[in-house]
Amino acid sequence: MTTRRQILAGLGAAAVASAQRGGAPPTLPPDSPINQLKSRKPEAKPITVEERRARLARAQELMHENKIDAIVLTGGTSLEYFGAIRWGLSERLFTMVVPGKGDPFYVSPAFEEDRSREQIALGPGGKDPRVLVWQEDQSPYARVAAGLKERGLTTGNIGIEETVKFVFADGVSKANPGMKIVPATPVTAGCRMIKSAHEIALMRLASHVTLQAYEAAWKSLKEGMTQNDFAGLVSAAHAKLGFPGSAGVQTGEYSALPHGSATPQVIREGTILLIDGGCQVEGYHSDLSRTFVLGKATDKMKKVFDIVHAAQQAALKAARPGVEAQSVDAAARKVIADAGYGANYDHFTHRVGHGMGMDGHEWPYLVRGNTLKLVPEMTFSDEPGVYIKGEFGVRLEDDLHILENGAELFTPVSNSLEKPFAA
Repeated sequence: MTTRRQILAGLGAAAVASAQRGGAPPTLPPDSPINQLKSRKPEAKPITVEERRARLARAQELMHENKIDAIVLTGGTSLEYFGAIRWGLSERLFTMVVPGKGDPFYVSPAFEEDRSREQIALGPGGKDPRVLVWQEDQSPYARVAAGLKERGLTTGNIGIEETVKFVFADGVSKANPGMKIVPATPVTAGCRMIKSAHEIALMRLASHVTLQAYEAAWKSLKEGMTQNDFAGLVSAAHAKLGFPGSAGVQTGEYSALPHGSATPQVIREGTILLIDGGCQVEGYHSDLSRTFVLGKATDKMKKVFDIVHAAQQAALKAARPGVEAQSVDAAARKVIADAGYGANYDHFTHRVGHGMGMDGHEWPYLVRGNTLKLVPEMTFSDEPGVYIKGEFGVRLEDDLHILENGAELFTPVSNSLEKPFAA
């Protein structure tokens, strides 16, 4: 499934392409707000091997509770979360297999063995992991079956992480006919949706960095810039702060499209801008949206902004341990409905929030129909919006942290279209 972060990445690529065609923002003077930014890189502390070992122990507890005998992880954020391994996906299988008891084992293409061992050594796999290799004319799935058999597993349930390619899941299934393929989501999401204090600190820093980058870009905004020019300012500000980051930028009528448009746009006085993006700090995401106007906003724009602002606050107030995820969405939606913009998805066309962490969008989701009860240390976006096609859209988004007795946003909310970063 394509996520908004992937879409934003595409928009960022479009901005780079624009720059390469000569559409880059003008060179900034030394005293510009962006050039005044200082790197915050020293504030970010990496996740430790001990933390990843604790994650594996928790995963094995959840495997026992859910009657899963092993889980299969391939390239993606869960592999990095548990194993500290960053591995791209291709047609060749590399996997970390976590059994319900004992240490993980790994299956790697033979020509990648040195590289795989180098990465495994950075995490809980240690310096002497069990790595089963396969040559180009051999079956990697037979190696998975052999590794499971070494652990006494020829029957039972194999959990497949939801981002694993079908061809890999199908191959593992056929090589292990005595075992049943089941979702690994209760284990992977079960671990990842409850954040540690260290993870919260990284996400808080990421949010602060993005807000700081947005403000510096906003202070550098000039009429006549394109949306890609402004996106370039946002990326440049993130880079000065020490972390890769970007934003999708939409203006005027295109701000009514929640995921924007590739249509060339020019920023004019009195036109709404909606920016949406974030950065990564040690692999952990921020996701913030701000809506503002260059110059003076119309009364209608201000009215819609106030409605969205109230909806964001209503969601924040509703979010607390023990309530169902859907109730947070309902609280924001009621504010927008009471203001005349529809109780369903008429003008507030998406859910109010999504889980966040190493993926910009991850479990769980604040959406109608989700009866999962919230618990402390979950993290979400809080992002209501009102979109009026052909005119403009307003969305406000900050990242939300569930506390013992309520919730907090990592960043100060925006209070005005004309002064979006005022204290």
